[in-house]
Amino acid sequence: MSFKGKTVLITGASRGIGKAIGLRLAKEGANIVIASKSVEENPKLGGTIYSAAAEMDAAGGKGLAVQCDIRFEDQVQNVIDKAVATFGGIDILVNNASAINLSPTEHLEPKRFDLMYDINVRGTLFVSKACIPHLKKGTNAHILNLSPPINMDMKWFTNHLAYTISKYDMSMIALGLAAELKKYNVAANTLWPRTTIATAAVNSLLGGDALMKMSRTVDIIADAAYYILSKPSTECTGNSFIDEAVLAAEGITDLGKYSVVPGASLYNDLFV
Repeated sequence: MSFKGKTVLITGASRGIGKAIGLRLAKEGANIVIASKSVEENPKLGGTIYSAAAEMDAAGGKGLAVQCDIRFEDQVQNVIDKAVATFGGIDILVNNASAINLSPTEHLEPKRFDLMYDINVRGTLFVSKACIPHLKKGTNAHILNLSPPINMDMKWFTNHLAYTISKYDMSMIALGLAAELKKYNVAANTLWPRTTIATAAVNSLLGGDALMKMSRTVDIIADAAYYILSKPSTECTGNSFIDEAVLAAEGITDLGKYSVVPGASLYNDLFV
């Protein structure tokens, strides 16, 4: 399936995994709508919606920067309206925006819980809702949530219950939408990395420089997303994908180029 001229809306696309997916699809000629909050650069994180849009243009696509906090319906609708006015529709939605807090329940602040649920769950659901009328009209329409396979091993609930259930809710939204939208030929799937990915979140929240060196680059997620979104929406829906498995199905088994440090031991991500 060609991405040329297709419109892809990505939440949280000013940096990291969201931007990498955008750049991968922009190289194929896609229009990339960057729905993110960052309009001023944070030195620790880097990137704004405007710098990301410029990179999409340079990669061969067309970038549209729209400031958006997905917790607010009016901002979400503004993104949708501008995307449709600029490009004529929406063919693909990537729900990438996410908040993380790994506190155990005893030490979890209500505001941290609310932030995760407002972004990971409520935001994902209502951005999807706002896109559905346009996805129904799209060409090979897909929804892709960056969330894990639902693994009921209690070790994933023991240390960070709130974060776990928020990410599993993201996955349930995708699986539910796959069933709900199948009759409209709109696919919905999830994608998750087997190893940690070298992003600002990993660096600042999980393990610092040491973990970054045991991680893969964002390019592996971008390539996996490309292959998933290339599949016919009538056939590829309701799946929880792991990046390695997606690439293996395409005959790509030498993944050395994705390691931050060539030959380093890799650290498994959460939930796998």
